Amino acid sequence: MPTTGNTASAGRGAIPDADTGSGSGTGAGPSWTALRHLRHLLDLLDQGAPAEQFAPPAALARGPHPDGPDAAVVAEATRVALRICRTLGQHRRREAELAALFDTAGDLARLRDLDAVLKAIVHRAKLLLGTDVTYLSLNDDEAGDTYMRVTDGSVSAAFQQVRLGMGEGLGGLVASTARPYSTGDYRDDQRFRHTTTIDGAVTEEGLRAILGVPLRLGTRVIGVLYAADRTARAFTPDEVALLSSLADHAAIAIDSARLLEETRSALVDLNEASRTIEAHSDAMRRAADAHDRLTDLVLRGADIADVATAIGTVLQGGTLIHDAHGTELARSGTDSGQPAVLAVAASRTGGRAVSADGTWVCAVLAGPELLGSIALTGRPDLGDADRRLFERAAVVTALLLLQRRSVAEAEDRVRGELLGDLLTGAADPASLPARARRVGVHLDHPHAVFVLHSATAARQRLLAAAARVAHSRKGLAGLHHDDVVLVLPAEHTGPGPGPGAGVGPGPRVGVGPGAASLAGELGQVLAGPVTVGAAGPVTGPGRFPDAHAEALRCRTALRALGREGDGAALGDLGFLGVLLGDQTDLGGYVRRTLGPVLDYDAKRGTELVHTLQTYFDEGTSRSRAAEALHVHVNTVVQRLDRIGRLLGRDWQRPERALELQLALRVHRVQWPDDSAALPPV
Repeated sequence: MPTTGNTASAGRGAIPDADTGSGSGTGAGPSWTALRHLRHLLDLLDQGAPAEQFAPPAALARGPHPDGPDAAVVAEATRVALRICRTLGQHRRREAELAALFDTAGDLARLRDLDAVLKAIVHRAKLLLGTDVTYLSLNDDEAGDTYMRVTDGSVSAAFQQVRLGMGEGLGGLVASTARPYSTGDYRDDQRFRHTTTIDGAVTEEGLRAILGVPLRLGTRVIGVLYAADRTARAFTPDEVALLSSLADHAAIAIDSARLLEETRSALVDLNEASRTIEAHSDAMRRAADAHDRLTDLVLRGADIADVATAIGTVLQGGTLIHDAHGTELARSGTDSGQPAVLAVAASRTGGRAVSADGTWVCAVLAGPELLGSIALTGRPDLGDADRRLFERAAVVTALLLLQRRSVAEAEDRVRGELLGDLLTGAADPASLPARARRVGVHLDHPHAVFVLHSATAARQRLLAAAARVAHSRKGLAGLHHDDVVLVLPAEHTGPGPGPGAGVGPGPRVGVGPGAASLAGELGQVLAGPVTVGAAGPVTGPGRFPDAHAEALRCRTALRALGREGDGAALGDLGFLGVLLGDQTDLGGYVRRTLGPVLDYDAKRGTELVHTLQTYFDEGTSRSRAAEALHVHVNTVVQRLDRIGRLLGRDWQRPERALELQLALRVHRVQWPDDSAALPPV
């Protein structure tokens, strides 16, 4: 076909005819149309056009020689261009895959959030493979199945929460065999074990073509990465390889996250261990310092009150120490109170401090023997370190109590031997004062003797309480013929300021008030009645046996009279005391009984004593007494009223009236000439 010599415009530039510049359908070279198509093929390759655009031009197919040389050249060029197009497509796809893998590797290098990395991998798999849905499941070794972890493109809630047993469905088969599997149409593929749960989830999501590849760490499968379409199709080996590469990256991400988490956990554990070691070291230092402080107190001879104060200071709380009988020994920073019996028993059994209503209690033990207890108040949140420190304080307290007991036992033996020798009179009287001075007792001063009895408290508890009284008042206490006996200086036997504060100074003329006060004090300490018989005061070792016998008779009389819990001397028991006494002080008896009436008659010259005697002689009849006295009955009434004001309102009670009649008879016998005479003081 003849052409002009001008250039023709085709594609991006003009293509001249061969040799002479004119195109021809015949001749040695290709025609202008063929050359133009060749240039068009190059443009398509440059533009990255799809393969369907690489068809030969229609002019060649309609020409006079469709099978001529130009058509052959164009066909060959088109085939070459298609091959180049496919090669370029593969290169571009490979480049995209490599870029995706490179980005994934970058994500792994910046790994902070495992979920974010897994979502990025699943999303890239969806973009690269061009599937409708991609998702990833992880194996649960404890449950023996695999569960959905991340999805992209899924719309079904049931599908996103499905769990596959090992060997069930496509994913379960991949997880159990560690091999990739694919299916063009899952619903009709019988190679897999179908279950109602899995098939229902796949149907609800609308999936048909599914590809699954294992996530492997060495030889262990930890999960499955999937790509799926909602239309039936086959997956190429390139797609399987690409998804496998992404699965390898996902496995690395999971393992890296696990190692990172283990590292973080190890660092946390290490920091916690460091803090624990530091706290333990501080606790050990505090415990050692506290133990040294408490031990030093014991070695320096500190008393139990100093130890209680030190314990409270170290543990920043109040301290209360009791002995084995529940008697308070010392306290610091807290109020008095009884020990929690159940808590002490629990601590004794378990060997540890126990908490009872916000108060910590620890038994003080010497082996299996209970020496007492310590209570710590104000520290309900006591930690383990302070709890061990509290228990160590109990050990130190036990050492102090044992030391005190050893000293007390040795001293009690000396005091007990001295007391026994005093009360029996068997030892040389000349040696007793010197022995007594060695234990702080001065026998050249007046002393009173007390015999004690308690029907509710054990004898050893009564003895311990008496020993504390003797120790505080420079006296002696001990057992003598199975009775608890207490010897105190006479200046410490009068009424005092109250129980627990010590008996204060009192008159030496009698020990009855001191006995009553002592009975009240010991009764409060032992929480039960204590009966005290008293005698004295006496001076000199030789008079103690008689004083003890008198105090014992008084104690016996008090119990016989039903006066348990009372304290008195024989002189306080009226005529019964006179009868029981070895040396009957009749004048003293008359003076104690009728003294106010005798004094009144002596000062005013009245006849109240004679009126009282006549009143009793006439059977307590006012009218007969008036006749015997030759006075008006009103005069007798007035005199009896005066007597009542002098003797007290109860003077006519039978027991008091008996005392008065006996005193009147003694007075009439001893002073027959002067009925109003005063008995000597």
